[in-house]
Amino acid sequence: MAALNDLLPKAAVRLDVRVADWQEAIRAAGGLLVETGATTDGYTAEMIRNVEENGPYLVIAPGFAFAHARPSPAVLRTGMSWVRLEQPVEFGHESNDPVHLVVGLAAEDSGAHTAAMAALAQLLADPATGQALQDATDAEALLAVLAGPDGERDDRVQEEAVREEAVREQAVHEQAGDERRAGNGQPVPAKAVHKILTVCGNGVGTSLFLKNTLEQVLDRWGWSRHVTVEATDTISAKGKASEAVAILTSREIARTLGEIGVPVKVVEDFTSGPEVDRILRDTYDV
Repeated sequence: MAALNDLLPKAAVRLDVRVADWQEAIRAAGGLLVETGATTDGYTAEMIRNVEENGPYLVIAPGFAFAHARPSPAVLRTGMSWVRLEQPVEFGHESNDPVHLVVGLAAEDSGAHTAAMAALAQLLADPATGQALQDATDAEALLAVLAGPDGERDDRVQEEAVREEAVREQAVHEQAGDERRAGNGQPVPAKAVHKILTVCGNGVGTSLFLKNTLEQVLDRWGWSRHVTVEATDTISAKGKASEAVAILTSREIARTLGEIGVPVKVVEDFTSGPEVDRILRDTYDV
């Protein structure tokens, strides 16, 4: 899995950029993806169209927009860009506007950048790190904050992501494996595993942020072996809803999903562990 420092080169970072509106903010992030060889110009238009069609769901935390679109031929390789705005702009989000940071993502698929998303989500959830990123005076200083001391932070987060994913995969295998039999020959049911879906418009960006935050809460609860989390898009979510105990998503995507037979829980801040903890307690009535 690609780490954060692999996907965000120095040339893809711009600080204190002046824009007039959210479209220009996304164009700035998209332009850096083009300049660094991650996408063609067509991908920038796809990111803007994503907001026009699905609403500002990609404003996933106060002041932070995660601009992206579906994997497409316009994506040449998986990559990221970072645009800190001189003055914040409105995206139209009910609770997280105005936006001062736009991170662009171009993904070839839904899996290669998982570790990078986990690292970024953890960084942005930490107030001290968030302030250090806001105070960085140039691209080198910002990348140093993201990497941590001697580049240790990104490596550590990636190792944790790989280890936690292995634990969750083992839980799924136990659920799906052949029934074990007791000494009397009677089947012993496999340990129950619940599934929660995190959903965004495309299944490759904001849903992965929310997936990471939810998995951190499950880890703190000691429930990681009993509840799996799958990040997916709106179309796939409708087909997978019957497999899940709940869906966590943004207000805009919740409206798109409508009534699908399982509880749909709205999350305002995708990086907030306390908010997700509260929603999880409500889901399981604990």
